Amino acid sequence: MATEFQIKRIYDEPDDNDGYRILIDRLWPRGITKAKAKIDLWPKDFTPSTELRKWFHANSDRYDEFVAKYQYELEERQTDIQQTMASITQPTITLITSVKDPEQSHAVVLQQFLINLN
Repeated sequence: MATEFQIKRIYDEPDDNDGYRILIDRLWPRGITKAKAKIDLWPKDFTPSTELRKWFHANSDRYDEFVAKYQYELEERQTDIQQTMASITQPTITLITSVKDPEQSHAVVLQQFLINLN
């Protein structure tokens, strides 16, 4: 059975349908306690590098370029990411992020990368 990957904002309430919750932001979200977040894993190698995150913040109009750069980073870390994913046995994985627009962020890039690994 294939793993289902979904994306959710950290400011939305956790629920039973979330399955395994992975924080995919490099920085801890403001105003959220660890208890309230209910995060199962916070792997920094899933997130854009600090340099890329800062670059995209300054160049948010260059999303396509950001996607290519982030995909390259993920491919460079593919072995580590695969090892992490192999340890997760739940059928649903929710990628948790604090970004305002998850559909125009690293979240969808990571989601597609993980689906392709699956």
